[in-house]
Formats: sequence, structure tokens, C-alpha cells
Amino acid sequence: MDYAMLPKVDRVLEETEKQIKACRPACSHKVLAVAVREAISFLRKNCAEEENLTKEILFERAVKNSLELYYEKMQPSLRRVINATGVVLHTNLGRALLAPSAAKAVYELSAGYCNLEMNLKTGKRGSRYDHVRELLCALTGAEEALVVNNNAAAVMVTLDTIAKGGEAIVSRGQLVEIGGSFRIPDIIESSDAVLKEVGATNKTHLKDYEKAINETTSCLLQVHPSNYHMTGFVEEVSTAELAKLAHSHNLPLVYDLGSGCLYPFAAQGVGREPLPPQIIADGADVLTFSGDKLLGSAQGGIIVGKKKYLAPIMKNQMLRALRVDKMTLGALEATLELYRDGREKEIPTVAMLTATEEELKNKAETLQKALTGSGIKATVTRGLSPVGGGSMPDVELPAWVVEVIPGKTGIDEILKALRSKEPAVLAYVHEDKLCFNARTVSEEELPVLIQLVKEVLA
Repeated sequence: MDYAMLPKVDRVLEETEKQIKACRPACSHKVLAVAVREAISFLRKNCAEEENLTKEILFERAVKNSLELYYEKMQPSLRRVINATGVVLHTNLGRALLAPSAAKAVYELSAGYCNLEMNLKTGKRGSRYDHVRELLCALTGAEEALVVNNNAAAVMVTLDTIAKGGEAIVSRGQLVEIGGSFRIPDIIESSDAVLKEVGATNKTHLKDYEKAINETTSCLLQVHPSNYHMTGFVEEVSTAELAKLAHSHNLPLVYDLGSGCLYPFAAQGVGREPLPPQIIADGADVLTFSGDKLLGSAQGGIIVGKKKYLAPIMKNQMLRALRVDKMTLGALEATLELYRDGREKEIPTVAMLTATEEELKNKAETLQKALTGSGIKATVTRGLSPVGGGSMPDVELPAWVVEVIPGKTGIDEILKALRSKEPAVLAYVHEDKLCFNARTVSEEELPVLIQLVKEVLA
């Protein structure tokens, strides 16, 4: 190829900008210029050995490639996704969805000024934790409450305050890894506390704790296995028993619930998660749990408990590095209000985990009929939905799934094409079939999903 035939940057730039403005009101000249140079550079490197090339062919390729690169570069990295995997708390997809009222609160608080740290009654400075303190105390039965940026931070700042320089006694069967290689032993050590393991992996008795308590003991720590479940020859000490033992030695009981929930899922036949009010009633002095998992709000670590233990935590210098912003607090407050008012079903996490089979089947059949009407081979079948996010690890909910048999196009290519859509669509493969699980697709998303799947498969 004669490199002199390659199109000039300014000519390709002019043509591509014209085509973009014909479809869209604005064009980023800076991004387009980078895309054009990359497109022409690609032709220079990859068309050197190609024969029968003309200036017109190279120009057309440069324009086409430039437009593709431009639109790719203009897509935001963080994008909306339709989750058709059936995994409700999908960590890779942002876990819990916000309720409409919570999303509205985030928008309104972030679009303008707000009284984050001002008491509007007195006109003086206030605490950011005041906005959720009363709600959290009312819903958990605790005396005091605060919020940090995630539950690992909640555990860390709690132990850094309560257990620093002393021994934190915990059962060997509760030395869990909470995700991303963060482990309870490492968090304890990072808090400048000494880990004191008691019992065995499968069985720990009250006498094991009693023997381990000494003059250097700073607290007893109970960790709920929210991301795994042991069965068989196993035994753990109850919270009430452990609290009684701790208090008899004037020690606090710290309880890490992990993926805590305020909705009685267990009473609805979903999992066996304990509820914060019961843990507090059983005698736990400090309780920590997540805000963005089963609770169904924004990412946060919630700390509730007795005032005498939370007061020094609030003075810990680490707290400033772990504090949450107005958007997190706004989402959390709006979500907690739904629990307070008995409107939990407006929280997407609660709604998805308690959806009936009839509701799920109706959604799946709507999708299946729309696809078959466009000549796509699709069937409805029963499946399973994991909860996800390290929550209720032994729970798989019944689900209804639309299965599509791909045609000549490879299934990996189909999945990639779905992910490139706006919004992106995340499906999965089971037994060489393309699957769409109805549990995690909302009624509002269903028409959009149908259109996008048709565009890729029809």
C-alpha cells in the first residue's frame, strides 16, 4: 500500500463531525480528533499488505472506524445494566438497588445544598449522624447509632476503639473472610488488638470463652457467618449466653452481623438471618452490619449499641477517614423511613427476594412471547436464584428463566453484543443456552430488555 493514499486527519475529522451532528446535537471535538488519529494509525499498521486499495476505500474505512471509536470513547465507564442473571445482590453490578424514594433523596440532596452538618432549628453546627440516628435506634432497639463507609470499616473502628491494646476473644469457627481477601483476623490485627482464638472450627462452648478471659481481655467478639453456612457436627454459643458471660466480667460483647437485614426474611421462609433488634435484646453491646446488602440501601457500615461504647467510637480519629457523605446518608434515611412506615416492599431488594413464583412466571412469559413473536426460539423453564453479595449463602430461591437457543452466531459474541447495548444487558449461559432470569428484571425494564434482545438476536 502506498501510504500517501491514507486520508488526511482534517478531512476525516470534518466528515465524521458532520455525521455525528446530523444525529446528535453536540460533538466532542477533542475526543473525535483522538479517535480519528487512532483510526488512521490502525489503517497504517494493518493495511500495509492489502492489495487493491484506493483512496476512497481507505477514507470510508477511516470514517467508519473513527465513528466506532468515538462512540466507544464517549460511553461513560460506569453505566446502567439490566441484570438478567437472577443474582439479587450482584457485587459486580453494584449490589442493592435503591428504592425510588431513596434515589429521589440522593438526587435532591446532591443537586443542591443541604443541612448535612447544620441544625436548622438552632442555626448551629450539628452532626451528620443525627439524620439517621433516631431511625436506626427505633428500628434496632439500640441506644446510639452512627454510620461509616462499609461494614469492614465499622468492625475496624469499633475494635480500634474497644479492643485496642487488649485481646479480642472470638470462636475459631467465626474467623471468616468477608470478601476481597479481607479477613476478621487481619481486621483485628489492624485495629492494634490481639486475636484470641477459642474452641474448634466446628464447635465452640461457653467454657472455651470462660477459660480464655484474663486481665488483658478487652471484649468478646461474635461474628455471624453471613457468607457461609456450616452443617453437621457444629455448635456455637448463643448471643444471650455470651453477653451474660461478658457482662459478668465487665466486658462488652461486640457482634458483627455482616449482611444485616431489617426485614423478617426468615419468617417469610427465606434464609435464617437474625434481626438486629433480637441481637440487641439478647445483650450485644455493639452491633455492626452492612447497609447495601439485605438492608437494601447505599453502601455503608452501620454501628448501633450502647451509648457508653459508641461515644468513644465517635471520638476515634479514624472516623473522619471512614465517614459517609450526604448522598449515602440521604439514601439510608429514605430507606429506613420505608421500614419505619411498613413500606418495605418498595425496597427493590425486599421485593425481589419475596417475589412470588406467579409474578416471576408472568414476567418470563412476557419476555418469551415477545421473542418468539420475532422468530427467536425461546422457552420458559424453572430455575434458581442465589441471593448474592455474600448473603444467605445456602439459599437458592425458585425462579423462572427464559432460555434462548442461539443460532449461527456464537453465544460469546451474543453476550458481548448484549453488554455493548445501552443500557448494557447481563445474561448468562446454562447448558449452551442463553438465559434471562426474571427475578432481577423489573417490570419497567422488561420492555427495554425485549427491545435490546431483539436487536441482537432477531
